[in-house]
Amino acid sequence: MKMKFLGPFAALLLLPALVAAQSACPVLVITGHPTYMPVAWAADGKIAGAASELVTGIAKKSGVTTVASKDYGSWESAQAAVARGEADVIFGIYKNDERMTWLDYVEPAFMMDPVSVVVRKGDGFAYALWDDLKGRKGVTNAGESFGTAFDGFMAKNLTVARAQGVDKAFAALLNKSADYLIIGLYPGSLEARRLGIGSKVEFLAKEIDSFGMYVGFSKKSKCNELKAAFAEGLKQQVADGRVKVLLDAARRQLEK
Repeated sequence: MKMKFLGPFAALLLLPALVAAQSACPVLVITGHPTYMPVAWAADGKIAGAASELVTGIAKKSGVTTVASKDYGSWESAQAAVARGEADVIFGIYKNDERMTWLDYVEPAFMMDPVSVVVRKGDGFAYALWDDLKGRKGVTNAGESFGTAFDGFMAKNLTVARAQGVDKAFAALLNKSADYLIIGLYPGSLEARRLGIGSKVEFLAKEIDSFGMYVGFSKKSKCNELKAAFAEGLKQQVADGRVKVLLDAARRQLEK
């Protein structure tokens, strides 16, 4: 009998916190990566994609009246907006020590995101360990992090330039300014297709690693009290397979 009433009872316990949070959070400003398809991408001044749909749905179920999605022009700028409290929530973000100083992560991660090494077609090299990237010139998008461990290894051992945009990172690879590109497998594949360069690049079989993608609240946000409701909603969406449904729908939209 106790189990039967656990769900409604838990909801009643959360109700006062939700009412208080809603009064302090009439508008929830959300943002994400402008070029990380199908998770997130810029469209008409907003961030569209699977993660945006996920966060908006959870916010509405948590009682938020208005959800405002905003594109800040770059991944670096989106993070800066959240760090200073201009935006309340960021989605599709990896976890690292530096970001935890300004971001409250919502558990669990909503998906795992494999990160790949991309090379020019025909210019591949043997890659099995991070050490195999030493002595070569790499490139990645500005503002990207690949977890505390790889970020530290990259800073200490690798030469990796930062391009102002994924398209420019691919351009650096193709014009031979770089020997390899580090990028998420899913956005990298879709961006190569969008740019019409799929036949000119290849993704090495071995991944850098696979990282959890999170939703996070700005530590300066007045909407932080919604975190508990977000965590519950996120757990349910992941368990129900909703995230995969949203990702598949986003891929179909992009492939039209």
